[in-house]
Amino acid sequence: MKPTSDSPRVLTGSILFLLAGLAAMGSLATNVILPVFPSMSASLGVEPRDLGLTLSSFFIAFALGQLFVGPLADRFGRMPLVVGGLVTFVAGSALCALSQTLDILILGRVIQALGACAASVLARAIARDLFDGEALARVLALIMIAMAAAPGFSPLVGTGLGALLGWRFIFAGVGLFALALGIFYLRSMGETQPSNAKQPLRFRTVVVAYAALARDRRFIYPALSVSLTIGMLFAFFATAPAILISELGLTGLQLALYFAATVFIVFGAGFLAPRLARRWGQSWAVMIGAVIALIGSLVILTLAASPSLLSITAGLGLFLLGMGFLNPLGTAITLQPFSHNAGLASALLGFLQMACAAIGATAASVLPLPPTTALAATMTVGSALALLVFIPVIVRLTHTKVALS
Repeated sequence: MKPTSDSPRVLTGSILFLLAGLAAMGSLATNVILPVFPSMSASLGVEPRDLGLTLSSFFIAFALGQLFVGPLADRFGRMPLVVGGLVTFVAGSALCALSQTLDILILGRVIQALGACAASVLARAIARDLFDGEALARVLALIMIAMAAAPGFSPLVGTGLGALLGWRFIFAGVGLFALALGIFYLRSMGETQPSNAKQPLRFRTVVVAYAALARDRRFIYPALSVSLTIGMLFAFFATAPAILISELGLTGLQLALYFAATVFIVFGAGFLAPRLARRWGQSWAVMIGAVIALIGSLVILTLAASPSLLSITAGLGLFLLGMGFLNPLGTAITLQPFSHNAGLASALLGFLQMACAAIGATAASVLPLPPTTALAATMTVGSALALLVFIPVIVRLTHTKVALS
């Protein structure tokens, strides 16, 4: 018998699979198509660089769509938005698979993004509905692992499917995955928002609520720290082909394997993060992660003048380790005080993450510097800012503990 939304939940494998799948939809839909850009451009009769519009349009729609999903989910519940988002994603995937022009492909990508953003936002909101404290941090750590695994392993999937069945089947495949995930959601979970937690939906109220969150130090400082770190990860994804293929001579398959290998660092960090939080507390564990991520960025920057696969891997490994501590625990700290409007808070957090991703990827791509130096400079600045903006969180939580003792 399926529990009601007000029933306590036990952390199970099926819940983790479902939330991880929802959270990973955006990353999966983006990185899985990167290896087939050459065949897509030949099929559509456009230059490969023109396909960059399919990424930028996706990120913009994804970022803006989240701002609407959050308040709608707080007003009408999680289930209508999850199901509607997955149906929208399936429709966008079908349009991409059938597209004959770049314009139609971009339209399909925008529709995909609007569906994927609902899934991503609500994965965090559902986790906040169901869990609290250490359990919430553990769930978010495992969700983060899935979000890191999707961009890591999906290029391998895209390479295989593209070679065997063609690029159109990749869109069909991710659409089928979303359809299966929706069926699983309806059968195993359903609505999770507490029955007394629905919020009114008025435009002015929503704007005021977002503004209040943006001014709330409990939200904005940890949210910016998490978002800046995620932005630096996307900066790496944006420049990795230019660095690892053009400068260091890896093949496309080797690049895909490299991405997949780095995921295991995030796996390990995600499993260690809750243990680190139990030993040092969530806030200090986040600070440790921020310091490690900054050290990794500095390693790449120090050796950027003569980059090697070893130097980039060493710096990236440290950055991913730090991100693996910072991201889930920082997200838990961000959302913890906002159980009454978890959808709204998750939406604004998602918007900030995608905005930082766009800024990071753009900066690393357009700075008038060699690719490795541009990436290293971007990651170092972003990681340093992530560390600095989390310091007020440490100060606030320390004062709170002193006052309570």
